[in-house]
Amino acid sequence: MNDSIITLDGFLDEETVPGNAQGTTARFRLTISPSDDTIDETMLPCLVTDPALAFSALTELVPGDELRITGHLQLPQSTGQPMCLYVLTLETLTPPPAQSTSEVRIERNGPYIYVFDADHTSVPVWTETGTWVGIADDAAAITQLLADYERRQATGSS
Repeated sequence: MNDSIITLDGFLDEETVPGNAQGTTARFRLTISPSDDTIDETMLPCLVTDPALAFSALTELVPGDELRITGHLQLPQSTGQPMCLYVLTLETLTPPPAQSTSEVRIERNGPYIYVFDADHTSVPVWTETGTWVGIADDAAAITQLLADYERRQATGSS
């Protein structure tokens, strides 16, 4: 392992899974993005070997959590060996948005976030940085909403 310790912020997109049959370790992938462009995203495999921290990761973390992870980064020493961050500490910075009792699905398409709610036909749209784009009347109208938004952004009009 590398002797240097790094700290990274990122998102948990998938469930945390046990790293061994006893459940004394945990594995997850942290999604890290240094910009608002999805092409810059990196998925970093993480391993928690401290049993107490592993239990916490397995029982408390949920997809959508924004995390701050500190650990040792092990770089591949040979072809086929994975890179891995051995987690020393983890902190939840922001939990995922609360879900309503109706079925709500959040989807990401490039730099845009859509919220589909089973109780409504309209679709609210934001940029991934939180800028309001607008509401599409239905899923079929999203393309036109985005085209209008991008045209306004290109011309500098509101």
